[in-house]
Amino acid sequence: MQIMQKSIDSRPRSNVQPQKYSRSKKCLIATIAAVTVTLPTLPAQAFPWGNLIRQGIQVIQLSNLSPRNEVALGNQIHSNLLRQGMKLYPNRTINAYVNRVGQRLVSRDRGRRRYSYVFQVVSNPQVNAFATMGGRVYVTTGLLKTADSEAELASVLGHEIAHIQERHLVKQIRQRALTTGLIGTATGLNRSQAANIGIELLVNRPRGRDDEYEADEVGLNILRQAGYASSAAPSFMRKLLRSGRRTPTFLSTHPAVPDRVRALERSIQSGRKNECDRNPRIQSCGLDTRAYQQAVHSRL
Repeated sequence: MQIMQKSIDSRPRSNVQPQKYSRSKKCLIATIAAVTVTLPTLPAQAFPWGNLIRQGIQVIQLSNLSPRNEVALGNQIHSNLLRQGMKLYPNRTINAYVNRVGQRLVSRDRGRRRYSYVFQVVSNPQVNAFATMGGRVYVTTGLLKTADSEAELASVLGHEIAHIQERHLVKQIRQRALTTGLIGTATGLNRSQAANIGIELLVNRPRGRDDEYEADEVGLNILRQAGYASSAAPSFMRKLLRSGRRTPTFLSTHPAVPDRVRALERSIQSGRKNECDRNPRIQSCGLDTRAYQQAVHSRL
């Protein structure tokens, strides 16, 4: 995927006199100085203040998106994904089921809820799940078929919700804009361009080690708070590794999956327990495999 770049115009501007800047321009320059950007040393009269101001302001906007703008950018990514061939699974019953599980997860965490979450099923046989920003979470039909219980599905959705809550993709887009000099803004002019950066990051660049461990830990807490069996998170990961198939896309990350499983199991042992951890009940804890098969497997 091509990522458009805009270079800084370094042509001399002999009519620019730094000592004659107004107070407002000095304030803008001071703001930009707070953003860590490495630039080549240029003579005072050749320094491209205009382009630097525009680029600096846009990077600052990327790092301070409002919930409303995150939702708008998430919607743009959704539209771009559809144009690029992503197919949503049309079965309303399956979508309603996945949405019900997702809403159960987010309803118990109102203190950190910034968006109205949307959970959707993608027609794809690969085992995968992903999230963008602004509350958009996706899970494939391949993953739904592979899961054996509602708790296993909930563990994956909780992990993706955590990526949104911690704003991992937003931070990655910002970092990409900083390191490449790309002009991208989520407030208007280049929203589609910023969305394409997000898609490229989702497809080609697995999330970093720290992001994955954080999403595992936060997702586990979300699972606990919603009253699901927290043991479903590491057990589902282990099952996928034992299946003999290629490691699912959403697990193909920098930290080794066995290390992540061990970290989850340590958190379950040492962390706060819910009723399902103390006395697991098949139905209320999401462990009823027969009910899951009837609700999901029979409709796929």
